[in-house]
Amino acid sequence: MGTENPGRPTSRPVAPFPVAQTMSPFSSGPVVGSDPSGFRPAPPLNPQSTMPFSSSRPVVGMEASGFRPTGPLVPDTSGFRPPPLTRFNDPSVPPPPTSNAPPPVGPFSRFPTPQLPSTTQPFPQRAPLVGQTPFQPPPGQGLSSPVPLRPQQQIPSVPMGSPPQSVNYTSSNLNVSQLPLDPSFPGSRPNLQPFLPGYARKQSSSDPQVPPVQSPFLANQGGIAPGPPTTSSPFVGHQGGYVPPPPVAAPLGLQSMQHPGSGPPTGSIQGLVEDFNSLSIGSIPGSIETGVDLKVLPRPLDGDVEPKSFAQMYPLNCNSRYLRLTTSAIPSSQSLASRWHLPLGAVVCPLAEAPDGEEVPVINFASTGIIRCRRCRTYVNPYVTFTDAGRKWRCNICSLLNDVPGEYFAHLDATGRRVDLEQRPELTQGSVEFVAPTEYMVRPPMPPLFFFLIDVSISAARSGMIEVVAKTIRSCLDELPGFPRTQIGFATFDSTIHFYNMKSSLTQPQMMVVSDLDDVFVPLPDDLLVNLSESRSVVETFLDSLPSMFQDNVNVESAFGPALKASLMLMSQLGGKLLIFQNTLPSLGVGRLKLRGDDLRVYGTDKEHALRIPEDPFYKQMAAEFTKFQIGVNVYAFSDKYTDIASLGTLAKYSGGQVNYYPSFQSATHGEKLRHELARDLTRETAWEAVMRVRCGKGVRFTSYHGNFMLRSTDLLALPAVDCDKAFAMQLSLEETLLTTQTVYFQVALLYTASCGERRIRVHTAAAPVVQDLGEMYRQADTGAIVTLLSRLAIEKTLSHKLEDARNALQLRIIKALKEYRNLYSVQHRLGGRMIFPESLKFLPLYGLALFKSTPLRGGYSDAALDERCAAGYTMMTLPVKKLLKLLYPSLIRLDEYLLKASALDDHKSIGKRLPLSAESLDARGLYLFDDGFRFIIWFGRVLAPDIAMNLLGPECAAELSKVSLSERDNEMSRKLMKILKKLRESDPSYYHLCHLVRQGEQPREGVLLLTNLVEDHMGGTNGYVEWILQIHRQIDLKTALLILQLSAGYRSLFVVIAGAYEE
Repeated sequence: MGTENPGRPTSRPVAPFPVAQTMSPFSSGPVVGSDPSGFRPAPPLNPQSTMPFSSSRPVVGMEASGFRPTGPLVPDTSGFRPPPLTRFNDPSVPPPPTSNAPPPVGPFSRFPTPQLPSTTQPFPQRAPLVGQTPFQPPPGQGLSSPVPLRPQQQIPSVPMGSPPQSVNYTSSNLNVSQLPLDPSFPGSRPNLQPFLPGYARKQSSSDPQVPPVQSPFLANQGGIAPGPPTTSSPFVGHQGGYVPPPPVAAPLGLQSMQHPGSGPPTGSIQGLVEDFNSLSIGSIPGSIETGVDLKVLPRPLDGDVEPKSFAQMYPLNCNSRYLRLTTSAIPSSQSLASRWHLPLGAVVCPLAEAPDGEEVPVINFASTGIIRCRRCRTYVNPYVTFTDAGRKWRCNICSLLNDVPGEYFAHLDATGRRVDLEQRPELTQGSVEFVAPTEYMVRPPMPPLFFFLIDVSISAARSGMIEVVAKTIRSCLDELPGFPRTQIGFATFDSTIHFYNMKSSLTQPQMMVVSDLDDVFVPLPDDLLVNLSESRSVVETFLDSLPSMFQDNVNVESAFGPALKASLMLMSQLGGKLLIFQNTLPSLGVGRLKLRGDDLRVYGTDKEHALRIPEDPFYKQMAAEFTKFQIGVNVYAFSDKYTDIASLGTLAKYSGGQVNYYPSFQSATHGEKLRHELARDLTRETAWEAVMRVRCGKGVRFTSYHGNFMLRSTDLLALPAVDCDKAFAMQLSLEETLLTTQTVYFQVALLYTASCGERRIRVHTAAAPVVQDLGEMYRQADTGAIVTLLSRLAIEKTLSHKLEDARNALQLRIIKALKEYRNLYSVQHRLGGRMIFPESLKFLPLYGLALFKSTPLRGGYSDAALDERCAAGYTMMTLPVKKLLKLLYPSLIRLDEYLLKASALDDHKSIGKRLPLSAESLDARGLYLFDDGFRFIIWFGRVLAPDIAMNLLGPECAAELSKVSLSERDNEMSRKLMKILKKLRESDPSYYHLCHLVRQGEQPREGVLLLTNLVEDHMGGTNGYVEWILQIHRQIDLKTALLILQLSAGYRSLFVVIAGAYEE
């Protein structure tokens, strides 16, 4: 997004999602969003063979309860092999392998524990011997998990993790003979389970074929031993619900595994120490379905948690609020990078607000000039090294040896460090700001300029928007940055365009009307943009009279396009920030738009995405012109009807601006939100006429950029106006097949004009290690940065594909990433019946589900209005990491217990912990606060104590809450609640949290405001958290099973070829 560059036909970024893959990643069963049916597959009539994947139904969806183990097998030394069972009735499932040759055992990324000694790999024994009687368990009792296939004394199965404290036999009456271990399968056999409950498997010729999966079996012979016995299912058959497994040190389900050396060995039960987390997937008692304990599912209840090990490893790096890598371990080769199926890149927020006491130092080299590498133009930073007694320094990016200017020279001490190191912030801190000399300017620094283009049609006047905007601008005049250089101007429009002469010699402004929309011109161009300090009284008079000037306007037309062209003519000399307040669909002159999205037949087709892109190329062309003249555009859209945000938002998208959307705006309800957000837009520190470039070490480069900007060259982002609330995402690729360095360095440089008139360069530098281990990449992964990049890639995909395609591509990447991680440990450990993931990515599946249910991606036509969907997409494309994660997984807090507690008014730490976003967290006797970073929703339980409601709402507590507004009342409980809300708003000032009240059972208000945002529950036919986890787990197991089948079929063909050649 934002990577298009008119006039530059070369170097287009590679699509982040495989475009050619138009099939659904779900090989069977409906995708997310389908309505579950009530069909349940019947259990198999005949006992199942122990032969893997031998079934009368397709492999996918095989019921665990239908598994019937056979009796003991004796190793077959005669070479006799019974023919395979011909029970594959589904043509889409490949036949069973007939060859005994095991797949090659290959080099997985080195597991951090010592490897077991090499063992000889015996041939697998898969089929029962002739005449063998299959084992039948006692009536009413089935197997909850596959039985360990090893000829040894029966030992109890316990989940892997910390050493067991006690051992209980879970199936004392189940005597099953042990079978020889089949070494051709990594770990235990896949626990193939049915798909989502209620999703019947029906294979047809039109079903998409599962794409081939890259083989995880690479060539490394030896060093692999069979894993320990498989774990038993945590769900043991028992009346009354779930029963925990035998007590162990780790909790049920999500088990935090030990790192190497962190605990004593556990003997033959554990075998190898695990370096991952796992989630036990087992059978639900009394059902053929699988399940997982909802209480043990990982949830980000502590918010965004940044990796700490990376900051400790490189203390000289810039703070992560400025630069976050998706993984702090850079792959050493292209082949290793290809196995990292998640985005490889970074999220950059160059002007992020620094906490108190950690301001970015400003450095002025004066006559010395800024110290930079003469080849790659890298700025001096903490990772450069000084040699030759301090006379030369080596660039950390390109390794070039540069001369040290005489004014910058300092001697080196015995350790090779400069003696003045403590007086040089640029050599000790990862973030600095240089004052740029005149050679960094193509023109004198521009003054901060604000131009307001305001819709004054009938809908704008009646909604109260004009009055709120005028009063807010007037209240912020003293706080506009750049005094006394600040410039300001105004224009209004309906069916004509109105300009205002605010020359300082006038006592009141003069209005000039331009009605010729085909040939727009600007009257008195020198007096329409004025210095605020000189024309202050005239500006205040205009703002005081503006609401009454158009209060009786009945004009319903909008000449927005011509007004936009006039604004460009007026601002092109200086640049600045254009703030647009649009209330009516443009209907006159160039850029007129029409209603779209009413034809329901378009949704779900290849034409659907056209509704989410600009209808008229005029707006993209105007955005390019605005960027050329250093003009940033912020769009404020108000309407209860369709206003084509997809087209209007393009102006902000390519000029580094933002879109603020206020549907059905009424000043009495939404006025405070508009007042706060407009005031922040006007008063926050802004970087004017900026450009940004990110430099990388040798062998890597950023290839695609995602956010709101115009790409001026292959790596130069044009940002006419940028601030602390804007973040930019980018994807990294390896230019060389193999990296030869041990560390890769990144440097973000933002050249901009400060409001004070100085030209400055903000520089952020970071280093990251190069690794050869895929497991290390996973351990150093940053979920927040990954989710930010995934969200932007998915939103961009909706602009060229169906919503379903974007969701499927997102899920496919998550499945591939977790499957690749599973392959790392499938040989050393028994993984059957468990979903494993690294500690760093334990929240990734939940954030993926939240993305599925987010406004830009969820459902179809009826799930979100077209303008609302587009506005949410534009907003999410600019959000920093923490803000985005808060939007995807908001906080839910119980308030009534805190309000009843006798505590100090400022004791906000005792409010209570965050709760899972599920209806099960809501108690009808409670009062809850839902906070997604953009609004508050206060939920009143149906049987909440009457005195609480009376204290908070007064006599209106019994009325419909949609007509009640929350205000501070004269009692301690009300004051405590308002202080809580104020504190939360101050902690996140970028958007104003408007407060909505809802009572349990008030429909459809409760459903629209709260229930649809409980991402862990079912919503509109989409999965809940448990079903989502099970679906991902089955897809991972399916891909592993199909991979084994493909490998077996390949070796069978190879055996036939070799045998034929031998006979010849």
